[in-house]
Amino acid sequence: MQDIIYAMSQRNFDKAALRGEPSYVWRAGQQRRLAMIAQFAEERLNGTILENGCGVGMYVERLASFGGAVIGLEYDFERAREAKINSPHILNAAGEFLPLPSQTFDLILSHEVIEHVQDDRAAICEMIRTLKPGGRLVLFCPNRGYPVETHGIYWKGKYYFGNKLFVNYLPRILRDKLAPHVRVYSKGDLQRLFGKLPVTFIEQTIIFGAYDNIIARFGIIGKFLRVVLQFLEQTPLRIVGLSHFWVVEKN
Repeated sequence: MQDIIYAMSQRNFDKAALRGEPSYVWRAGQQRRLAMIAQFAEERLNGTILENGCGVGMYVERLASFGGAVIGLEYDFERAREAKINSPHILNAAGEFLPLPSQTFDLILSHEVIEHVQDDRAAICEMIRTLKPGGRLVLFCPNRGYPVETHGIYWKGKYYFGNKLFVNYLPRILRDKLAPHVRVYSKGDLQRLFGKLPVTFIEQTIIFGAYDNIIARFGIIGKFLRVVLQFLEQTPLRIVGLSHFWVVEKN
């Protein structure tokens, strides 16, 4: 029985490694990012919206509250089925092959997803293809400068879940051997993904997290840490932040 439980746990870990873990609880971190999305989406929030890689649908539900028509796309069938409980317009498909016409959306959200897809350039191209002219892509993805690899690592064929220090600072060939299941991006990496596409960059920055788990555990110390790190977003030290935050408009 213990072997069965271990095998099931390992499958869950492997799934988390390959596809990431979606948001299951709405907390300050998610609310902050929603406000950032709304700030740059502007009137597009009232239009047709896609969340590409919607997990269990938490951002889909919140985006729908602004009044637009929101579609969620999720590759994992079980998560897509769960998202559909509260949001009727959920598609089970891969982001590299969006089953949707060109120039469909006013706004696309890609929230910590492209690092998990098989072909990130194809996924970016598909999102730009399905945006209307003037539509915007809001993109969050992992920053290589962050000193912690948050997706765990593989060592001798076994996956080790959790935060791992300094993995992303290794030469890429070594880093990718430890974390072949997930990408990290420099600014140059992202610029290459958008190379020769008909876009204008509206925002290109790096943000820290909200550290809700640390706050839940350590209280005021965690809140102080959050204030300090989010202040650093306004300084050159944002280069060691958690995630890239880019807003890209289709020409």
